[in-house]
Amino acid sequence: QVQLVESGGGLVQAGGSLRLSCAASGRAFSSYTMGWFRQAPGKEREFVAAIRWSGGDSYYPDSVKGRFTISKDNAKNTVYLQMNSLKPEDTAVYYCAADMDPDRPDYEPVYDYWGQGTQVTVSS
Repeated sequence: QVQLVESGGGLVQAGGSLRLSCAASGRAFSSYTMGWFRQAPGKEREFVAAIRWSGGDSYYPDSVKGRFTISKDNAKNTVYLQMNSLKPEDTAVYYCAADMDPDRPDYEPVYDYWGQGTQVTVSS
């Protein structure tokens, strides 16, 4: 059974940085795409970043491009989200997700597996 466990959230001032981690277990992930999504209070969950485990292609929406970086550690089966230049509007619960190489890595419904989420709060 696939398990995804996020960590690294917290409270940070605007302009600061955080690194989120997603530890994946339960199967070999070489054919998977790992995604990060976030949900702010009263808003729908939105795409933040994704990376294909095989090949390492990464994807970002314009809202975080240049500030966030997704990466992976094959040996540790862990995916990271480095978040720099954080803004108050980045405040949300951040979720890690996994799916077998979807055609659209930015499309939330295709992801079969989800973590429990980690809170990120950016103060102004």
